[in-house]
Amino acid sequence: MAARTWRRGSTAVASALGVALALSACGGSSSGGTEASGSAGSTGSAECADVAQYGTFNNVKVEIYSSIRDVEAERFEKSFEHFQKCTGIDIQWNGSGEFEAQLQVRVKGNNAPDLAPIPQPGLLQTLVGLNAVKPASEKVATASKANFPADWLTYGTVNGTFYAPPLGANVKSFVWYSPSMFKDNGWAIPQTWDELLKLSDTIAKSGKVDKPWCVGFESGDASGWPGTDWIEDIMLRTQGVETYDQWWQHKIPFNDPKVVDAFDKAGAILKNEAFVNGGTGDVKSIATTAFQDGGKPIVDGQCAMHRQASFYANQWPEGTKVAEDGDVYAFYLPPVDPAKGKPVLGGGEFLAAFNDKPETQAVQLYMQDVNWVNEKAKLGDWITAHKGLKTENVLTVTDQQPNPIQILSVQILQDPNSVFRFDASDMMPASVGAGTFWKGMINWVTGADTKSVTDSIEKSWPAS
Repeated sequence: MAARTWRRGSTAVASALGVALALSACGGSSSGGTEASGSAGSTGSAECADVAQYGTFNNVKVEIYSSIRDVEAERFEKSFEHFQKCTGIDIQWNGSGEFEAQLQVRVKGNNAPDLAPIPQPGLLQTLVGLNAVKPASEKVATASKANFPADWLTYGTVNGTFYAPPLGANVKSFVWYSPSMFKDNGWAIPQTWDELLKLSDTIAKSGKVDKPWCVGFESGDASGWPGTDWIEDIMLRTQGVETYDQWWQHKIPFNDPKVVDAFDKAGAILKNEAFVNGGTGDVKSIATTAFQDGGKPIVDGQCAMHRQASFYANQWPEGTKVAEDGDVYAFYLPPVDPAKGKPVLGGGEFLAAFNDKPETQAVQLYMQDVNWVNEKAKLGDWITAHKGLKTENVLTVTDQQPNPIQILSVQILQDPNSVFRFDASDMMPASVGAGTFWKGMINWVTGADTKSVTDSIEKSWPAS
C-alpha cells in the first residue's frame, strides 16, 4: 500500500553496484494535460553532464500517479529538480489516497498517467491484462537486471515479459516500541511468539499504559491493508515459505485451516480488548484509526507496541529520535515456530509505464540511476533493493543522521541469503488482494468471525 513491507536479522551488506546507461531520446513530443514549465534542458553544460545520457526535451511533462502523498511526495519532487532543470522534462507527481481504485478508472477511461509506482504485483497483472502497460524498454530491462536481485525482477514480470522495474522497498516484520519505556519497566524484547503474548499480558496487567498495543487499519479506499500484513507475517511464521507461496497463488484455498489458524493467532492480539487499542479506544476503533496515526500513542506513553513496516519511520512526530537509545525503535516480529527460521515480509513499488514516449522512458530509466537512488535516500526515510544504494546515505528526515531501522532494512534487502517474501495480498489478483482481503480485515476487526471472513474471500477469488 502507499507502500508496505520489509525484512530482518543481522546481515552482511552486498557490495554496491552502479550502472550508467545511455539513453538517446528525441525531444519535441509533448504530453497531454497541464502545460509543462520551462524549455529545453541544458544537458551540454558541465553541471548537467551526469544526466546528459537522458536527452534534452522541449516543454514536455511526465505525470507520475502514485499512492505516495504529502511529505513523502515532496521528497520525490525535490529529488527530480536537477534532472528536470537539465533535461527540460517537467515531472508532475500526483499522489492520491484512492490510487489503487482510481488508476484502473483512469486506464479504462483512456486517461492513464505516463508512469505509476505500483505497490501490488497483482494490480500490475490486472493492468497488463487490460493492455494498458508497456513492456520495459531494452535499456530499462538491462539496468534492472544489473541493479536488483533476481527475485525483485519477477514481481515486475507478467507472463514472461518484464514490464516494471523496482523502485522503493520496505521491510514489514517490525514491532515499534519505546526503548526507555521497556527499560524503565524491565520489559525484555521477546524472542518467540509465546514470549510476545506473555509480554502483552504483562503490560496489560501492569497499568503502565492504556493498552499494550496500538493499531490502525484506516487508509481511505485502501483501508484494511495493515491487517493483511499481520496475517501474512503469521503465515510465514507458522507455515513456512512453501505454503505461503501456495496461499497467494491459490494452490490452497483462502479458507484453508492453515489460513484460519493465522487469523486466529492474529486475533489473540488484535481482537483482545485487554490488548488493544491503546490511546484510541476498543478493538473496533482499529478500523477507524488512520494507519499514519496507529503507532503515535507510543510517544505519548499510551501504548507499548505497534506492528508496522520500516516506512513507518516517516510517520513519527517531528523531532522523534529513532534509535536503540531514542524515543522509538523496532524489533523483529518474533517467530511462532523457530524451526521455520526467521522469514522476512516486505514490499515495494514497481514503476509501470503507460506509454512509450521518449520522455516517459527517460524518467523510468533515470529512477534506476545509482546517483538518483543515493540522492533520494539522502532526503530521508526511503530505501530500495537497488544494489548500488550505500547505507551511509540512508538518513532520517529530522536530523539527517543515519537511520538505524532503514539501514538494517537495506542490509537485509541486499543480503543474498535473506529469506524474503513479498506481501502476499499485493501478489494476489487485485480484486482479492486489494479488494476483498482488505475489506475482510475491516469486517473481521469490527466483529465478523474468522470463518465467515475467510469463506467470503475464498468465494471472491476470480475463476482461472
